[in-house]
Amino acid sequence: MGNQVDKLTHLTYDELPTTDPNGFDPEDDTPRIGVSYIFSADDDEQENVDETERDPDEDDKNYDCFDELQCSLYYRDECIYEKNSVFVEIGNLSVENLLNTCKPGDLVEFVAIGQYPHWAVCVGNSQVVHLYRNEIKRDFLFEASQGKKGRIVNELYKFRSLSPEVVVRNAMEQVGMKDRDICWKSSECFAAWCRFGKREFKIGGEIRIGKQPYKMKLQLSEKKSHILDFQSLEDIIMEKRRNDQIGRNAVVQELENHLNCTEDTKNDYNSN
Repeated sequence: MGNQVDKLTHLTYDELPTTDPNGFDPEDDTPRIGVSYIFSADDDEQENVDETERDPDEDDKNYDCFDELQCSLYYRDECIYEKNSVFVEIGNLSVENLLNTCKPGDLVEFVAIGQYPHWAVCVGNSQVVHLYRNEIKRDFLFEASQGKKGRIVNELYKFRSLSPEVVVRNAMEQVGMKDRDICWKSSECFAAWCRFGKREFKIGGEIRIGKQPYKMKLQLSEKKSHILDFQSLEDIIMEKRRNDQIGRNAVVQELENHLNCTEDTKNDYNSN
């Protein structure tokens, strides 16, 4: 695969911008850093827990929507995605309830503890089209869910949606595509592309010219937030999905470790 790097490679923290695109300032004594990540070409859909080792009933019982990290994504000053407390409070639905709720053209997200969220496009007749293990497949919603609960996520991205007929056609035209012919990094990128039609969701859909026009605002608490900077929509989605997979507490702990490390480095430098 050529030269690859670890999934998270940090650039120089101290020199990166820390402005908040929303004009939101956390408490004055809260250290803040801007971070850029460089990603490997790993397919995050392959990193899910082995289905033979997981207990769906246990996942359903223990999964807590409030362990999800609230965040917003920005392209320059425009909010393009938002998962807020109102969305989290809606909770998840059983597959049976999803079948009674979703309509052709809807996007569905399935969630489980310790796994990347899995997105699919509803195409009618209780079926969905989704990217799964390097193949675009059409499955019944029950099969695609693999026992997980889910929710309709049409409103997370703020882009203007295509018509339901076009969304379904976009999805159906890709069924059967495999391996190197696939040009989406994850099930989320594929499903969002079907609904919004933006090339930015595709692998290499944006030219990387060194600028970092995308920002992720992580809402750590009611008064504290943190900003991360990215070059492309593809990169920022990968990091958002990783955060969803490891859970809110793990993300907060990671940031605390980085912030403490940065502060210690500054103190050591100033003491010399």
